[in-house]
Amino acid sequence: MCNLSECKGACCVDGDSGAPLTEEEAVEIETYYPDFKRYIPKWNKLEIEKQGTSLTDKDGDLVTPLMNNKECVYTFTDEDGVTKCAIEKAYLKGEIPFRKPVSCHLFPIRITEYSDFDAVNYQELAICKPGRECGAKNKLPLYQFLKEPLIRKYGEEWYKEVEIAAEYLKSNTK
Repeated sequence: MCNLSECKGACCVDGDSGAPLTEEEAVEIETYYPDFKRYIPKWNKLEIEKQGTSLTDKDGDLVTPLMNNKECVYTFTDEDGVTKCAIEKAYLKGEIPFRKPVSCHLFPIRITEYSDFDAVNYQELAICKPGRECGAKNKLPLYQFLKEPLIRKYGEEWYKEVEIAAEYLKSNTK
């Protein structure tokens, strides 16, 4: 469970590469950029003009560009000092139909795609410690907190199977 008042949106800032994108997401970002760019700071817009709306990183992965090899170019800082996503802001205001890259929506879950299956793994990071504490306090498992993005990625039926597996594990570990 995220605790933005504590972490200040560090997931949009920390990292050695931009957010992973699918080809479709790269097209969505390019398509809707004119609709959400007003939420992006001037320097970020200049960086997008230089790098493009997406790029291939040193590992050969399609990603969002970064500012100074640090934060995502699609970020802004709100009045509380929290780094947020301009794409998501436009989505939440009903201005565009694309929320944000699913890799961002799923964070701190990371997906590794193989030919026969996807590995869905939790990446434990220090920046998410406030979120882990908040989730534990509220007795909210990560898969429940991330229900919407997990359904977005894999569908309702897949998520129902996760719920069944979690219930089974819960009842057999007491």
